[in-house]
Amino acid sequence: MRKAGALTAQALHAGGSAVRPGVTTAEIDHVVHDFITRHGAVPSFLGYGGFPASACISVNDEVIHGIPGGKVIREGDIVSIDVGAKIGGYHGDSAYTFPCGRISDEAQSLLDATKLALEKGIAAAQPGSRIGDVAHAVQSTVEPLGFSVVREYVGHGVGRDLHEEPEVPNFGHAGHGIRLVPGMVIAIEPMINAGAFAVKVLGNDWTVVTRDGSLSAHFEHTVAITPGGPVILTALP
Repeated sequence: MRKAGALTAQALHAGGSAVRPGVTTAEIDHVVHDFITRHGAVPSFLGYGGFPASACISVNDEVIHGIPGGKVIREGDIVSIDVGAKIGGYHGDSAYTFPCGRISDEAQSLLDATKLALEKGIAAAQPGSRIGDVAHAVQSTVEPLGFSVVREYVGHGVGRDLHEEPEVPNFGHAGHGIRLVPGMVIAIEPMINAGAFAVKVLGNDWTVVTRDGSLSAHFEHTVAITPGGPVILTALP
């Protein structure tokens, strides 16, 4: 899991480094795919449920599951890249929303809030805590700032399969849900909108966008629950 997590983090960093005005989402996906395969791993997303690429790349009002293609990234865009890599029989899963050049104050505030929510969620993932503690930590961070939490999509367990039990929502009540115990590995992934929380799926049956056209951000880490507390497996060295 540590090896898969480290490789996932590095592949995500490589993809983020490719974000610049004029690049296409397909070109970013190629960077991610090349990095993962050159290091002897398999892109977790490629072919998963029929998904046609190695990374989900979602721009501006796209929440998650953006399919890479000919879309050109422009100055001021925010670009969410979600990456998974499998090696040694185990998966890593991580996401980050990258600014392209100079972005609006609203976009920067959204990115800052979502990143902070992930940090708070991870800090709440202590052995003996409950899933609801993680969910509440995320929700209570962003909503007072005027942002909203996507309801339809949640985090999850990670291991030999990319998506395992338990589900890890980004909204809920502290003290509720299953108890976290050492040995569990979960993906905590706040998906936060600048406007309302309602989303819809586009006609390609993959890409999820905000219904009101507002910006959305997505940050994710694979986190191991250990006796000493949460350990981020997808942190860069």
